[in-house]
Amino acid sequence: MRYLIGIDEAGRGPLAGPVAVGAVMVPQDFSFNILTGIRDSKQLTMLQREEWYERLRALRREGALNFAVAFSSAATIDRHGIVPSIYRALCRALEKLEATDVCEIRLDGGLRAPGRFNLQKTIIRGDESEPVISLASIAAKVMRDRLMVRLASRFPAYAFDSHKGYGTTQHRETIAQFGLSEVHRASFCSRILLEPSP
Repeated sequence: MRYLIGIDEAGRGPLAGPVAVGAVMVPQDFSFNILTGIRDSKQLTMLQREEWYERLRALRREGALNFAVAFSSAATIDRHGIVPSIYRALCRALEKLEATDVCEIRLDGGLRAPGRFNLQKTIIRGDESEPVISLASIAAKVMRDRLMVRLASRFPAYAFDSHKGYGTTQHRETIAQFGLSEVHRASFCSRILLEPSP
C-alpha cells in the first residue's frame, strides 16, 4: 500500500530545549473529511492542540494512521547548527515510521527529506494548506511543549512551562540573572549573556 507522509517541525527558534520534528503517515486513500477543521498548530490554542493530539492517538490505536516525533537536543543544535539538527530529527522520525522510498512526502517550509525519497514536495505554508502537514505540526508542538513542562520541574528557576524556552522578556531576564542551564542553546544565547544586567 502507498502512503502519504506529512512533516513539520516545532521549536526552531527557542533559546532552550530541543527542536522537534513530527511526521504523520496515512494511506493514500485516507479521508481527511474526518479531520474537518484541522489547522496549523500555531493557529490553535493549547487546549485545541491537546484535543487534536488525543484524536491523533485514537486514530493510531484504530490503525487509521501512524505518527512519530523525534527530537534534536540543545547540545546537538549547538554542535551542528539548527538546520542539520532538524534534518537529523526528521530522518529519525521517518525511521520510526519505517517509511519506504515509495512513500509520498509533503514537507512544510524549507524542510527536505533524504534524497532517496523521490516523491517529496516542500510546500511554503504547507502547515496551513495540507491537513497531513497540519497534523505533523500539532504532534511536534504538543510533544515538545510536554517535554518543556517536564524540564520546568528540573529547572524551576527558568519557568519553561510558561514560555516553553522561547525568548520572552521573562526568559531573557532569567538567563541574565542565573546564566544558562544544561538545556539552553548556548549558541542562541550569547548576546543575552553579554548584555548588562538590569
